[in-house]
Amino acid sequence: MTDGETVSVLELALHGVTLGYLAGYRDGQTILTFTPEFAADEARPTFSLITHPAFPTAQEIMAKPWVRQQKLHPVLSNLLPEGALREYLAQALKTHTENEFELFTYLGQDLPGALIATGIEPDDVPNYVLNDSARANAVKPLAPKEKKRFSLAGVQMKFSMREQDGRYQIAESGALGDWIIKTPSTTHKHVPLNEYTAMHLAQLAGVSIPDIRLVEMDKLEQLPAINLPNEHYAFAIRRFDRHEGNRIHMEDFAQILVKYPQEKYRSANYQQIGKILYRYAEDGLGDVQQFARRLLVNILLANGDAHLKNWSVIYPDTVTPVLSPAYDIVTTRVYMGDEQEFALNLGKGRDWYQATMEQFEYWAGKADIPWRAIRPHLLETMAKARDQWPDALNELPMDSRHKAQLKEHWRNLHPDFQIATP
Repeated sequence: MTDGETVSVLELALHGVTLGYLAGYRDGQTILTFTPEFAADEARPTFSLITHPAFPTAQEIMAKPWVRQQKLHPVLSNLLPEGALREYLAQALKTHTENEFELFTYLGQDLPGALIATGIEPDDVPNYVLNDSARANAVKPLAPKEKKRFSLAGVQMKFSMREQDGRYQIAESGALGDWIIKTPSTTHKHVPLNEYTAMHLAQLAGVSIPDIRLVEMDKLEQLPAINLPNEHYAFAIRRFDRHEGNRIHMEDFAQILVKYPQEKYRSANYQQIGKILYRYAEDGLGDVQQFARRLLVNILLANGDAHLKNWSVIYPDTVTPVLSPAYDIVTTRVYMGDEQEFALNLGKGRDWYQATMEQFEYWAGKADIPWRAIRPHLLETMAKARDQWPDALNELPMDSRHKAQLKEHWRNLHPDFQIATP
């Protein structure tokens, strides 16, 4: 018998339905086993699009346990934070950043979307989840209490927070945060002002976004002892996976395409996202029209970070996907020097400055989307941007040097997408 046989089990529930059990072994192996009842229920809530009854291989996918070594399966792994926030949590919990089962256990009551992960007693684990050897070594997982006195430099952090009377507090375990708060970055200047401006311009061009705010730093309470620059504002965006205290399930396209976070830039393209939305979304045509609009807005705003994790669907009726509101739209070029590419391939290429209406037509064809339904939305997006953005940008809080760089970007685009500035 080895330490690897020591195991803890989490019950995974979605909208009050137990969908399966996640076993985490001390040697790093994790196994997700679906309940027979969930797999057999044609009216089940959607855990991932790959488990939706309309997905061609859904039954085959759920028939066998999902086994992974060290990392969780991508559908679960993508629910965990990346980068600095993961490092912060791992150090606070005294575990390794790759110990995803422990991180998942800690975050299990307020994950993105509606999934809830709860540690259970060994005696409550169904017989089909563990073999006899593992059952003999099963222990209840402990959700360690995070130590908030911890310092981490050189990052932009984001927290799930609750707003009350104009002040924001970190949501305690089990409580639902209703805002995502992004603090200033010590690596790049004025990121909250940049994101607020870019998101506002996107909305003016017809992009659907959640409520956004700039929040004075002294309105944020209970922040960990992180080293922050001397900037006055954080960026706040309302969580679209929460509504009046209820959870709305969601997943990003890294989950849908079963890719790990480190694969978010190079493992797929915008044609694949368009095809999936057009085929499976409740309003497939409307969603791909909005998707095309956002693709164009990302070009116009010099946002090179629209990777797989920055596109998501939500399940308002618990079953059918709907393109989520937009998020994480930032003018990244002002921080990345000579950046000039999409995060993913669009039709024939990735270069903003070579992008044309013809390229979008090629993209639509490759995604099996009727071009006649896309072209008017792109033309409307350009009309709104050209009419409203130059004056709006002058009034918005983006750093003046960043504004100048964005205007220069507009002048350098293909004539199809150029925006004139005074």
